[in-house]
Amino acid sequence: MNDFAHLISELDRTNKTNQKVDALVQYFNKADNKDKVWAIALFSHRRPKRLIKTTLLRSMAAESAEIPLWLFEDSYHIVGDLAETISHLVCQKGRNYHNALKLHELISHMIDNREEDEEKQLAFIISQWKSMDFYSCFVFNKLITGGFRIGVSQKLMTRSLAKSTGIDEDVIAYRLMGNWDPKHITFEELILSPDKDALSYKPYPFYLAYALDKKLDELGSPNDWFYEYKWDGIRVQLIKRKDQIMMWSRGEELITNQFPEIQALKDVLANGTVLDGELLVYKENKMGSFNDLQKRLGRKNVGKKTLEQYPIVVRSYDLLEYNTRDLRNETYDQRRIQLESLVEKLNHPLIQLSDRYHIQKWEEVHHAYQNARSNRSEGLMLKQRNTSYKIGRKKGDWWKWKVEPLTIDAVLTYAMRGHGRRSNLFTDYTFALWKSSETSQNELVTFAKAYSGLTDAEFKEVDAFIKKNTLERFGPVRSVQPELVFEIAFEGVANSSRHKSGVAVRFPRILRWRKDKSINEANTVDDLKSLIPNE
Repeated sequence: MNDFAHLISELDRTNKTNQKVDALVQYFNKADNKDKVWAIALFSHRRPKRLIKTTLLRSMAAESAEIPLWLFEDSYHIVGDLAETISHLVCQKGRNYHNALKLHELISHMIDNREEDEEKQLAFIISQWKSMDFYSCFVFNKLITGGFRIGVSQKLMTRSLAKSTGIDEDVIAYRLMGNWDPKHITFEELILSPDKDALSYKPYPFYLAYALDKKLDELGSPNDWFYEYKWDGIRVQLIKRKDQIMMWSRGEELITNQFPEIQALKDVLANGTVLDGELLVYKENKMGSFNDLQKRLGRKNVGKKTLEQYPIVVRSYDLLEYNTRDLRNETYDQRRIQLESLVEKLNHPLIQLSDRYHIQKWEEVHHAYQNARSNRSEGLMLKQRNTSYKIGRKKGDWWKWKVEPLTIDAVLTYAMRGHGRRSNLFTDYTFALWKSSETSQNELVTFAKAYSGLTDAEFKEVDAFIKKNTLERFGPVRSVQPELVFEIAFEGVANSSRHKSGVAVRFPRILRWRKDKSINEANTVDDLKSLIPNE
């Protein structure tokens, strides 16, 4: 634990990538192998489940710090991070470290304590607080609160592991894919000498595109490129190996059980086949919205009614493995030819081919881009015909060109403090639109939250307004005098019974502050509904 806490302190002191890599390499070179596995798990978002409810944890921390709960809550809202708040109040920076537990031992104790009664859980937590310095306490609190975002990406961790072990970075990235369990795997099995059978059930690391940041004619000859439509679903890999059908999301989540209908492919797909594509709702020859797809996600049990209402299809655009042969080093053109042949031969309703288009002139791409939204797509993908299938986000061979976002002018009605460096400012906002009602001519109805899109100077200006024009307080949330209008951008819109406005928007963010508009000029819910695509 001491070594890992020291690593976190080193990472916290710098925002330079090379220094973070050096700190991680030093840790992986000297840490206990069991600790390494858990460190890898934590940095790749495989953290243990929350040990205790945060409400109880806050009360206990306030009691341990000998301060009233309201003062603890105010401190938390200022600091913006629960683990850090507790560490500042309960664990002193100058305290000597006496806790002899290693990282894996501490986590093992946490897992065991999850089965204990509340009294024993609290006693365990307090005993750890009393034996820890600030950074050890900070790490421990991160673990028991169920969050571990500390500014280290999986890519950074993968690079560091590669430097420490001498194993190729791409190889390590592949070995870390899938749903391995840090409780039941060793460092040897995971990184150094992984079991070949275990690897057979893993997806390949996904190749990701950069947003187009240059003019089309700067890409060279149009004949060297293809374009495809970018579909608004979930990126997946559909795998058939060892007589088993699996489907993995881009977030490395195994979602096979949520979509049981894909088992119908077990008898038609050959072993050693991996398709890369988009999972979409598809009914009566029409593509559904992302909101429709959400009805299928996260369900433990998928009933007959849900299957009938929201049938799915995998719209495939790449073939990564065929007849057990890895095709990723072949050109995109070569992979597509084989994919087209496979999909035609399968002739199965669950697998569609995502069409690609040869480019003769760049004007063709501009025309397709203008028609993308009417085609129920997010935009275009541009792919160089001779590129291999790479790992992660690489610049140059694949580009995404998303359509301009939908926009609407909305009124700021609620605000909450931000996190991290913005924890002293109100930066998380709730926005509303006008709606006619039976009781009054117009009322403001909330429809979206957003926390990005303004400059630091604008955030400070809005923060000052909020503090001067607060109407009510609800814990960390403040209701605000409705005076400020903002242009809100979003990627998609759909009807929703779960939202007060009756409408759900996808990826809302602030586009600009409309200082030129009064609240009477803000848009209505009907305006928003008019943006919903026709069925």
